[in-house]
Amino acid sequence: MSGVNEIRSAFLDYFAKNDHQVVESSPLVPRNDPTLMFTNAGMVQFKNVFTGLEKRDYQRAATSQKVVRAGGKHNDLDNVGYTARHHTFFEMLGNFSFGDYFKERAIELAWNLITKEYGLPKDRLTVTVFSEDDEAHGLWKKIAGLSDSKIIRIPTADNFWSMGDTGPCGPCSEIFYDHGDHIWGGPPGSAEQDGDRFIEVWNLVFMQYEQTHEGRLPLPRPSIDTGMGLERIAAVLQGVHDNYDIDLFRALISASVNATGVEADGAARASHRVIADHLRSSCFLIADGVLPSNEGRGYVLRRIMRRGMRHAHLLGAREPLMWKLVPALIREMGRAYPELVRAEALITETLRLEETRFRKTLERGLGLLDTATSDLAEGGELDGETAFKLYDTYGFPLDLTQDALRARGIGVDTAGFAAAMERQKAEARAAWSGSGEAATDTVWFALKEKCGATEFLGYETEQAEGAVLALVTEGNEVAELAAGQSGFVILNQTPFYGESGGQVGDTGLIRATGVKATVTDTQKKADGLFIHAVTVEEGALTAGLALELTVDHGRRSQVRSNHSATHLIHEALREVLGGHVAQKGSLVTADRLRFDFSHPKPMSDDELKVVEAYANEIVLQNAPVDTRLMAVDDAIESGAMALFGEKYGEEVRVVSMGTALHGAKAGKAYSVELCGGTHVRRTGDIGLVRLVAEGAVAAGVRRIEALTGTAARAYLDEQDQRVREIAGLLKVGPAEITARVAQLVDDRRRLEKELAEAKKKLAMGGSSEGAAAAVRSVGRFQLLARIVEGINPKDLKGLADEAMAQVGSGVVVLISRADDGKAAIVTAVSKDLTGAVSAVDLVKIGSEALGGKGGGGRPDMAQAGGPDGDKAEAAVAALEAHLASL
Repeated sequence: MSGVNEIRSAFLDYFAKNDHQVVESSPLVPRNDPTLMFTNAGMVQFKNVFTGLEKRDYQRAATSQKVVRAGGKHNDLDNVGYTARHHTFFEMLGNFSFGDYFKERAIELAWNLITKEYGLPKDRLTVTVFSEDDEAHGLWKKIAGLSDSKIIRIPTADNFWSMGDTGPCGPCSEIFYDHGDHIWGGPPGSAEQDGDRFIEVWNLVFMQYEQTHEGRLPLPRPSIDTGMGLERIAAVLQGVHDNYDIDLFRALISASVNATGVEADGAARASHRVIADHLRSSCFLIADGVLPSNEGRGYVLRRIMRRGMRHAHLLGAREPLMWKLVPALIREMGRAYPELVRAEALITETLRLEETRFRKTLERGLGLLDTATSDLAEGGELDGETAFKLYDTYGFPLDLTQDALRARGIGVDTAGFAAAMERQKAEARAAWSGSGEAATDTVWFALKEKCGATEFLGYETEQAEGAVLALVTEGNEVAELAAGQSGFVILNQTPFYGESGGQVGDTGLIRATGVKATVTDTQKKADGLFIHAVTVEEGALTAGLALELTVDHGRRSQVRSNHSATHLIHEALREVLGGHVAQKGSLVTADRLRFDFSHPKPMSDDELKVVEAYANEIVLQNAPVDTRLMAVDDAIESGAMALFGEKYGEEVRVVSMGTALHGAKAGKAYSVELCGGTHVRRTGDIGLVRLVAEGAVAAGVRRIEALTGTAARAYLDEQDQRVREIAGLLKVGPAEITARVAQLVDDRRRLEKELAEAKKKLAMGGSSEGAAAAVRSVGRFQLLARIVEGINPKDLKGLADEAMAQVGSGVVVLISRADDGKAAIVTAVSKDLTGAVSAVDLVKIGSEALGGKGGGGRPDMAQAGGPDGDKAEAAVAALEAHLASL
């Protein structure tokens, strides 16, 4: 049992046999501690359990926890490669008791594992206890049989652990292994304790107090938190003094040697070690959702990656190297950490992209650096202005400048660098405070500069903790938002997605003890600042407050489903309508999706049917939704589509879904788009895509609206219910509805036609004799004037022609009153009388009587209307009076 994988498994199996719950490693990005950049200890995921805020269904746990120490308080980056035990990434083996067993059982479990399971000789082991912890001292003597000389009392904070200025705390007991007198160093507490002979392998924390502002109080349920570095114990068990000589690192270094052709020892020793260590941290961070950027966690990852890449360059690698080593890492650690396997494509592409871009920066920067330091000797210092120019103009980070000059013993004027940086920020502030719409966002720009970009955790989780950095209401930063107030909260990290790319912002809850606020919206401002619109319901939000952040899971799930569906619909439209289709806008909400696209004409029902079918084919594949990081030009060149209105940096997330089943793309990725939004894990999570509307938005732009998942099923259920209700009313089966409705439509048309004919006959007196009988003499004219009800105005002219045929020589006036109170009027004059009277003059008189403004037509026939049908009799009287006067 000497391999790293065997040692890890033996540890977890041992504690499982001793009634511990084996818990998976938590992500490297802490979800429950906003004060930490990365998970730096095994107890991080159990912090809320220790403090009593969280309950679990077990009281004992064991883990092998992924840990990164490369930023903030715990930063081992600069030492990696030059010492035997410094790493940016390592594994922390630990066992935990949450108010169950305490010191005696913890010491017993540790001693039995170390001496019996792992078989370490007792005479090589030494332990330390806190100087005041007589109980632990006595237990080590009792359980391990160690002499007083092997149990060393340490009076300093090295053997007293605390979570912070307040909170759980307690004495520690450390186990040291003696590598032998051939290595310089002394036992802990001695003058030579900094040597490498005695190496700490395990630390047992006896969490028995709570530190308050008033003093130290005993905890009601004392607990255990232990940590043992896997790499350190592996070195001991494999009989080596250097962590880089264990089997895991030998395999990774061997892969680096094979890729570069440079031996592992000699001048290249440190470079191979840096590459091996930084490969691990880079790959695990990417697998846990961190991607290289210029701020926050992404910046630390970029520093790690680029430091490893610079050492690859020092080894003479002419092409990107680190991405080629990913398979070696997965062979060694993929079984224990399957997230590496799942993220292999993303890891590989991210490393390859970063190193490709960095090599250009590196070669240019190193050349400039050599020129700038050519006259500096060992002990000299590069001026801050030059260091800043390398960073600002050529993209050469300060830490890389420092690392490159380290071998020559040359320092950097960091104060001068900081001064140059601040001057640039002042210039940026002055430029921002100009005119235009941007000026209204001045508060966000200032807060972005003060707080930095918000770390977005929402690709990987919907729950996390965040610290309040600033509060804003009515355009001003404030110290507090009290119950009943609304405003904006800025956090150091958040799982809430800020609205962009057509996808709406997340909603949810934020809370702490005695504090609760509802997040009603999340927006992005000032290039990376997430602002949370909140209404405080209980307590008060204040700067520095640590909050538990919970995204509305149901709403986020619906939004993700709709967002992923827009990608499938986009590709289906291109497949059905042609390559001219391009996105012109979108809106992705929890209720539905809206997708605007270029197309010159309405889509047919058959086209809509096929688009929907193609999209659902991919849904049914239940294929994983794959995300990669690529250079934007490479992504577009490879066929990825850019989303309308989205702003892209040099690096982009590329989202691909499904496998094409038709045409030239068959067998290839179906939908591949540049997108920073949140998406389903698998296409099957969409459930169903249902198109519900298609129409025009502007010239050459069409819009589709669609539903997915539960909303789509509810829509179909509603439609089905309507069909059943209609079938019941028609007294036929659902399958017969179409034929029955078609028959009813034909019957209605026939009846409407018959009714119209009957109305016409009735309007004319029921017969030709009736119409002739209604003719009377008015002055020197024969007049047929009738007021009719419900006759369509367009039928009046035809009726006037029929009436004129009965009159022969004379004038016809027909007025139709509609149900809405309006009226239409037609006047006709026989050809022989148009010299004496004009139908146009007559219709104007009638229209004015009806409240209208006159109409128009020919001398023999004219038509008009009026708003007041009740004046029809008055209109006829006015016309009679006019004819009588002629």
